[in-house]
Amino acid sequence: MSADRPDGRLVLAVDLGTSGCKCALVALDGRVQAWAFQPVALQVQGARAEQDAESWWRAFLMAASELLAADAALRRRVVAVSCSTQTEVTVCVDREGKPLGKAFSWLDARGAAAIARRSRGALLNIEGYGPLKLWRWLRLTGGAPSSTGRDIAGHIAFIRDEMPELHARTHKFLNALDFMNLRLTGRLCATQDSILTAWVTDNRDPRRVRYDDGLLRQLGVEREQLPEIVQSTEVIGTLLPDVAEALGLAADTRVVAGAVDNSAVAVGAAVEDFETHLYLGTSSWLGAHVPRMRTDVRRKIAAVPCAVEGRYLAMALQSTAGANLSFLRDRILFHRDELARDEEHPAAYELLNTIAARVPPGARGLIYTPWLFGERTPVDDPRLRAGLINLSLEHSREDIFRAFLEGVALNTRWMLEPFARLLGRDAGTIAAVGGGAQSDVWCQIMADVTGQPIRQLESPIQANAIGASFIAAVGLGELRFSDLPALRRTRRVHEPTTALRALYLDKFEAFKEVRTRLAPLYHRLNAPRGLSAATTPEASAPAPAPATARGRV
Repeated sequence: MSADRPDGRLVLAVDLGTSGCKCALVALDGRVQAWAFQPVALQVQGARAEQDAESWWRAFLMAASELLAADAALRRRVVAVSCSTQTEVTVCVDREGKPLGKAFSWLDARGAAAIARRSRGALLNIEGYGPLKLWRWLRLTGGAPSSTGRDIAGHIAFIRDEMPELHARTHKFLNALDFMNLRLTGRLCATQDSILTAWVTDNRDPRRVRYDDGLLRQLGVEREQLPEIVQSTEVIGTLLPDVAEALGLAADTRVVAGAVDNSAVAVGAAVEDFETHLYLGTSSWLGAHVPRMRTDVRRKIAAVPCAVEGRYLAMALQSTAGANLSFLRDRILFHRDELARDEEHPAAYELLNTIAARVPPGARGLIYTPWLFGERTPVDDPRLRAGLINLSLEHSREDIFRAFLEGVALNTRWMLEPFARLLGRDAGTIAAVGGGAQSDVWCQIMADVTGQPIRQLESPIQANAIGASFIAAVGLGELRFSDLPALRRTRRVHEPTTALRALYLDKFEAFKEVRTRLAPLYHRLNAPRGLSAATTPEASAPAPAPATARGRV
């Protein structure tokens, strides 16, 4: 099984994110041999956020071809393909499996009004949900449709209400993972995690997630327009002949169903019960596998079906993390206008880390709130916005760099408090993965601000691909999920600095106070004016960057 042996078998792990498609050749023990990346464009205008599903496929073919053509010996060792993709994405396909227009991105909020109509009660409402409807969703699914409309339920509701012709032509509604598997094998199916945010499945038995007729009626979704549900570890077929030929792979190369990004990262980072991981990409999340379905309605944290058999994945989501750095780089430092016409600086993040490291902890009193696109946990508030607080003539841009990193860490601490309560225990040592986890400076800031040890894994940027390969190995019968902790490789453990505890406690309290005091102002400034309040300021949408894409890099 070892990749070090000449006959070591490999998985072609496909990591499709908002910014593009990465393909990696990964040994069954999780060692990454090589990888290639191709970008994909994202179009954002007001509440609309779309991508071309055919561009996903072209990016995959280009990245995979580049990777496989480079070394014929590696190509011959590929035994399986497994995908990890962005989620809360909706693709409408016809009976031939062809996309009917652009895919709805996870940033698309056009469904807010349509989902509100389906969620409200006749008389009494709890945070916009009718009590009976909310109880049914929580009891069966562990969660509920987002009031922002930024999930599959919201997308389908919008299409049904506002695009009836498209709805009538749609044979199946697919997530990005489902679309990739369709193009790989010709099979129409969804995994238990890719179908999750349609919010029409009974998830009480994680080994038998199934559609619920009552939930389908509640949302007005037609059962025949949804794909069959399979386990993430199921071998769903072999490569279609034309795909195998195009990639130079064997005709009997198996395709394992795979998982959405959150699930795949969790498999690559930490699979044992209650072991917490932190993903730092364009967005960010805290996650941990748990044995039972749990929900914190008020704080928007839920434990939902995932890739690990018989387990749920508890998740707390932060809307923008690394997106703050790409915003700083692309919209402030190197924005192309009359002041600067240079090409993009690929080493910008390394320089930001170097500069931030020499700024004193606390950024000389500067506080940054990282809510460029609102927030999801522990408050679901799309009208919050980012800001620099306490800026003075004594500050320089060096302090701003440090404040950006600390702001995301403070927001992580804000999420961590209710997350630990959901787990029923201290989060302990947190495994850090994603593009942001490559930064020693940021990992140490995370440790100091949260007060938790941060385990920086080897190849943190490859967490999705490693998770996808582990899922494939389990599906092929070569590994069990219980084998994975022994295969995890740690680069360094960052311990909290005791001397900084009081400093960051004070700063954390100030951070929360800033939100409390400014939230009413943000609500007034960002009130709807013909568009969803979630996305009225078009410029606030996070620009995807190759180094910090949501769920991947």
